[in-house]
Amino acid sequence: MTWDEWEQLKTTAVEKRSAAMQLNRVPEDPSMTAPGHDLRVSQQDLAAVGDAAFRLFDNLGKCGRDAWSISQTAAKDLSTQGFALGDALNHVQELWEKQLKTLLDACAHISNHMDFTQGAHAGDEYYIYDIVSSISTLDDGFTERTQR
Repeated sequence: MTWDEWEQLKTTAVEKRSAAMQLNRVPEDPSMTAPGHDLRVSQQDLAAVGDAAFRLFDNLGKCGRDAWSISQTAAKDLSTQGFALGDALNHVQELWEKQLKTLLDACAHISNHMDFTQGAHAGDEYYIYDIVSSISTLDDGFTERTQR
């Protein structure tokens, strides 16, 4: 491909660029009142993430150590027979256990955080509702005074 062909292809691409194509941003939504409100999550979404993290935690806790006793027995037998593979297998098993504990902790943290977030946001919604309700009560009072 020559330089001229490349330049022609670039020019053609710019001319054909779709107005709907936007990179690195979310298209403007006229229903939004302020910028930065493009990330939304519902209580249902939070619950789904928390439930998935809990299920992963539960399954890993039950099944993540299935090979532990067999691996320990094999490592001991190999070491007793003078094979260096026994120590290597034991080392791998120890690393697996550390990584499993880290993953279990992360799943528990995510699950607990989603539960906390649900409660915190529900509390925020009640608080905001109370504040807005009291403002409308004040507005009603001012409206009554101006209509007399």
